[in-house]
Amino acid sequence: MGDVSRPKLCTAIPGMESRRLARELKKHEVPTVTWVTKKWPVFWRRAKGVHVWDVDGNRFLDLTSAFGVASLGHSHPKVTAAIRKQSRDLCHAMGDVHPAEAKARLCARLSEVTFERWTGGRGEGQAILCNAGFEAVEAALKTAKLFTRKRGVIAFEGAYHGLGYGALEATWRTDFRQPFLDQLGHFVEFVPYPREGAGEEALAAVEKRIRELAGNREIGAILVEPFQGRGGEVIPPAGFLPMLRRLCDRGRMLLIADEIYTGFWRTGKWFGVEHTKVVPDVVCLGKALSGTLPISACVGKSEVMGAWPESAGESLHTSTFLGNPLACAAALASLDVFESEAAGWNVMQKGGVLLDELRRRLGAHPAVKDIRGIGLMAGIEFVAGAKRMPSVLCERLLARGILALPSGSRGEVLGIMPPLVMNGETLQWAAGEIADFGFRISE
Repeated sequence: MGDVSRPKLCTAIPGMESRRLARELKKHEVPTVTWVTKKWPVFWRRAKGVHVWDVDGNRFLDLTSAFGVASLGHSHPKVTAAIRKQSRDLCHAMGDVHPAEAKARLCARLSEVTFERWTGGRGEGQAILCNAGFEAVEAALKTAKLFTRKRGVIAFEGAYHGLGYGALEATWRTDFRQPFLDQLGHFVEFVPYPREGAGEEALAAVEKRIRELAGNREIGAILVEPFQGRGGEVIPPAGFLPMLRRLCDRGRMLLIADEIYTGFWRTGKWFGVEHTKVVPDVVCLGKALSGTLPISACVGKSEVMGAWPESAGESLHTSTFLGNPLACAAALASLDVFESEAAGWNVMQKGGVLLDELRRRLGAHPAVKDIRGIGLMAGIEFVAGAKRMPSVLCERLLARGILALPSGSRGEVLGIMPPLVMNGETLQWAAGEIADFGFRISE
């Protein structure tokens, strides 16, 4: 099992250098940012493929894809080569004044892989390039306001769309929202996010609630994750997105798909919406878009994005690093890899292997409520009485040389989101470590 072996550990995890850096960070970083304990974190020095090395020389298997960014694996040679090449010529441009060539090419490419592909070439898309995922969401929310002239938005319980003020308004978690409630715009209404297997009654109840809201309030958009990511790897019924599409068409609302987590083959297709063949009006992209550097995009149907006024020398929505040439070059290279290599990754097959192994080993465990997933996006949900277990288990797995993270609104889910290039043998080994070591230690 060569690709999952790691060097003999000569220090505890975290090691001496990681502990030193943690002490330094606690002195100079705002305390709410990085979680620091005696067992967490380690500090990365380099990463390659499915592995990460820390400052103490320890090697880790990455089951997080670095928050979903490294879907191609860390330091993919074609992506890093594109960044090196671009860095020799141009590292920064004036995105909304005198942009880089790469910006124009990326906007065209994003239209190709979304609306042109979804419509068989009958429609095109236009993009707003951003830096972080939440910025793409906020650009989409602004688009909905301009296009529909209605301020209201429907989002879903469990949703995570980011922490900027506009995106925070649509993020479900009260621990993120509560300190800033009196500064939020209060334009979002939340409805339940139905779960696969919940029955037709659950889906019908969601539809009824949306109809009520759309009938009584100015609702201009429905913002939805095709599969909830940070909300706990939640899979909805197959009829969920088609139902939302119908409601948006009838109610003159925009359907905004947040694919920041699920995009670029994470669920076994280019985008999560493709499992039901639903075409959104606007799609938000990020994370694996570049696989490395900060870049995101709000891409919408051309007729929808036409609601933005044409620039007369001052952009209505922009930022200093919009269309950064290094990030654009990385994104273009990543898109080429996704297009040419994804079919060979067998994401759905490997995801099935992972789920089968987890269910075989943990399906009857008294602490486990559910094991679910699609593609290489899986979650182990714990029963309410064991809701703290995922964080403990992640600490134990870290000491074992495995990077994993809790997810869910209460941290009740162990999320598993490995690089798409991880092979089936390694996934089976990781499932075994989670079951045989993580659960045994944390009981």
